[in-house]
Amino acid sequence: MTNIVKLTKRAETFVSDAQVGVLTTLRPDGTPHSVPVCFTYDSGAGLVRVLTRAASRKARNVIASPGGRATICQVTGPKFLSMEGTAEVSGERARVEEGARWYAKRYAYAPPSPPDRVVIEIAVDRVLDGIS
Repeated sequence: MTNIVKLTKRAETFVSDAQVGVLTTLRPDGTPHSVPVCFTYDSGAGLVRVLTRAASRKARNVIASPGGRATICQVTGPKFLSMEGTAEVSGERARVEEGARWYAKRYAYAPPSPPDRVVIEIAVDRVLDGIS
C-alpha cells in the first residue's frame, strides 16, 4: 500500500476552492493527453477523483495502461499544485457516488450523471507544491 502524501494547509485550501485542473494521461502510443477537468482531492484517502464518461479519451487512456501514471495540475495566477500517482478507472457504483459527493462539496452543485459515468482515481504519491 502506498503511503499517503500529506499536503500543506495552504495546498489543502488551494485544492478545495472551486477551480479546474489539467489532467494529463498517456495515450496508448505514449503521447500525453492533457484536458481541463473538475476534480477533487480526498486527503484522508490520498486520492484525486475525476468523474467522466467511460468512453472519454482520458478514461480509455487509463484503462489501456493498468498501473499507469497520471498527473493533475491546478494553476491560479503564479500559484500551482501538481499531484501525480497511479491511476485507475472504476465504474463501481459506490466509488462513483463517493466521487460525486466530493464533487458536489467542492463545486457546490451536482456533477453531470451520464449513464456510463465512471471515476478516475489517482493514488497521489508525488506532489509539486508552488503555493508558498
